[in-house]
Amino acid sequence: MLTERQERILLSSKKFDYLTVKQFQCLHDLKSDRNAYRVINQLEPYLNHFIDGDRKVFYLNKKGREVVDSNKIRRKLTSATHYLVRNDLYIHLGKPRTWQNEVRMKYETSKEKIIVVADAHYTTKAYPHNKHHLIEIDNTQKMQKNKIKIEKYRRLIEKGVFKGMPKLIWVTTTPYRQETLKELCDGLDVMVYLTTDLK
Repeated sequence: MLTERQERILLSSKKFDYLTVKQFQCLHDLKSDRNAYRVINQLEPYLNHFIDGDRKVFYLNKKGREVVDSNKIRRKLTSATHYLVRNDLYIHLGKPRTWQNEVRMKYETSKEKIIVVADAHYTTKAYPHNKHHLIEIDNTQKMQKNKIKIEKYRRLIEKGVFKGMPKLIWVTTTPYRQETLKELCDGLDVMVYLTTDLK
């Protein structure tokens, strides 16, 4: 029989797909490293893991998916960096309540169709009320693809999809890419973090 905390931990795995022990620790206030490892090891029947660099990355196995009613099958990856950076940003931003991963934004008429999938999205309840925050993780993406995505966001803003100016939040890997993204987002409400800012 699982405890309430164990169920919450498995639900986090459902929401975030791939998590490290450190991320579980931050999300569920698991105190010391030793305690965090103990808690996660107790969930071994419900979680699989693999090594990514120097990190152990956990994800739901079949039994874990059954417990939290998840249809999404996750498998071992060569690199889970994209997911882990997105999780780090979620924690860094104070764990926004309305946060959702992989959100599709769309504007469609008989003459025009614009579709963008944000890596994550949330809205603020406090001031500014219902402001959209669009999350983009720039890990190994070609800058040309980022440019195309930014232009689509500009078109969605022009069409009034966000009912105001959204905040575009990027995470990237180098100061050079950081400056390039800022230039591409000129005129937009933008924040560009480096992955090292989230540690």
